[in-house]
Amino acid sequence: MPSATATIAEILEEKIKLRTARVGIIGLGYVGLPLAVEFAKAGFSVTGIDVQESKVARLGRGESYIQDVSSDVLRPLVEAGKFRATTDFSAVRDLDTINIAVPTPLRKTKDPDMSFIVSACQETAKYFGPGKLVILESTTYPGTTDELVLPMLEGPNLKVGEHFFLCFSPERVDPGNSRYQTVNIPKVVGGITPACTRLGALFYSQALETVVPVSSTSVAEMVKLLENTFRMINIGLVNEMALMCDRMGINVWEVIDAAATKPFGFMPFYPGPGLGGHCIPIDPFYLSWKTKQAGIEARFIELAGYINGQMPHFVVDKIQNALNDHAKPVKGSHVHILGVAYKRDIDDVRESPALDIILLLERRGARVTYSDPFVPSIKLDGRELRAEDANRMSTEADCVVVVTDHAAFDYAAIAKNARLIVDTRNALKTYPSAKVVRL
Repeated sequence: MPSATATIAEILEEKIKLRTARVGIIGLGYVGLPLAVEFAKAGFSVTGIDVQESKVARLGRGESYIQDVSSDVLRPLVEAGKFRATTDFSAVRDLDTINIAVPTPLRKTKDPDMSFIVSACQETAKYFGPGKLVILESTTYPGTTDELVLPMLEGPNLKVGEHFFLCFSPERVDPGNSRYQTVNIPKVVGGITPACTRLGALFYSQALETVVPVSSTSVAEMVKLLENTFRMINIGLVNEMALMCDRMGINVWEVIDAAATKPFGFMPFYPGPGLGGHCIPIDPFYLSWKTKQAGIEARFIELAGYINGQMPHFVVDKIQNALNDHAKPVKGSHVHILGVAYKRDIDDVRESPALDIILLLERRGARVTYSDPFVPSIKLDGRELRAEDANRMSTEADCVVVVTDHAAFDYAAIAKNARLIVDTRNALKTYPSAKVVRL
């Protein structure tokens, strides 16, 4: 037990070590809910706060809506009282730690939309007090924690590093990845002060396998942006290689596989129909926006963003040319899309290039259907499209387009029965055929 003269930091540290600290997670999406589950599994009492009543109601029944969190894992934690969900921010009053994991989208002008962070901090501030550890996990630009969050929480009688503690820790969730999940992905954390960093690292170490402390919140914020900018630029490079190889009649997939045999100095990236998801298409533009304020032009980011953004158009041109070679116009042809999720074996369609491809094909007069075992329906331009049977549609369609290479698709049957296939993922590499057109 801490002594009667123990500091606020020492008292909080003891609570964390004894796992009596009351943990709060604001935002119960693909980042917040898995994190809440890990801390509940570690023995903490966890309160999740989300503004969507439908989510809270489902969680109260022990039902998960996140693919990486099983209801069979969640339900016992709810029944044992280790996890509860609420829409009431007054719960903050009784919490010792607060993780903020709310969305940070881009506006159409490619500048960050901080409204969700601001709203979460404003609601938190109403019930805030000494002795709390706050950790922002929402992906954002360097300086957000210091410049935006800190002023909303600090006050004359609330000094950071002394009365409360503030950190940033970038989320590194990879939906659908069965090998690396919240518990075993190393957790980077940086605080406003050394005491903040120490408490943040101690907190995460109670539930997660590896914690990586860094010197500041800005370093932690930049870590996430570097990771995803690295991926975005390399994907942009390999997409440009695909465009060049297409013009020169070279199989880009064979080129990449051969280059990947080099045991040093090369890391294989693969082309595709475009970028999708919650991170790679968006996060680098936080950095671009921030550097423009400093008078620096992020040329690699802007160029890679342009190339990746053009890939759906390239795919549609590829489809048009393939149909033309089979004496069919795009207008009036039935094109069937295999996979509309942004990547393999998940149910997330955010920023998915499949949606752009469907709209572009429809604008050229094609009749478009789709199959996806994870996405029963999608909404485009205010209308709903429902998933069709992949095998049946592959037989009926004038052209089948592999956009997302879900493992559940029967590629052998598709290769056998389809009249024409445009494969943007090299999913049919073991089914060589003149009717298969690769990216």
